[in-house]
Amino acid sequence: MHAMIGRLNHVAIAVPDLAAAAALYRDSLGARVGPPLAQPDHGVSVVFVELPNTKVELLSPLGENSPVAAFLERNPAGGIHHICYEVADIAAARDRLVARGARILGDGEPKIGAHGKPVLFLHPKDFNGTLIELEQV
Repeated sequence: MHAMIGRLNHVAIAVPDLAAAAALYRDSLGARVGPPLAQPDHGVSVVFVELPNTKVELLSPLGENSPVAAFLERNPAGGIHHICYEVADIAAARDRLVARGARILGDGEPKIGAHGKPVLFLHPKDFNGTLIELEQV
């Protein structure tokens, strides 16, 4: 069976204070940090930290029903929220995963993510306790 997932697109870290986290990466680690981007469809504001081989996505809650708010209640200092892998064909990836018993979060239809590309999330209980995002590239 050939590999379905490609490159690691990003590791997402939920943070209670987006500006402070961005400053930490910029000033302490000397990383290239992008501007904050509101993602109302996903209930988050994000900042991308650009690394030579991948990205780190800092996320904080946006709006009342943010899925990240509950995560931060359990992890008030923040923590790794999800890992995003690239796929060539998100619909084919979804169908293959569902056929193998994996659960897709939401209605199972891809949504447009922070990079303007279709994304899906896979249930963490099916992947070693890790929330997995797939992004079509």
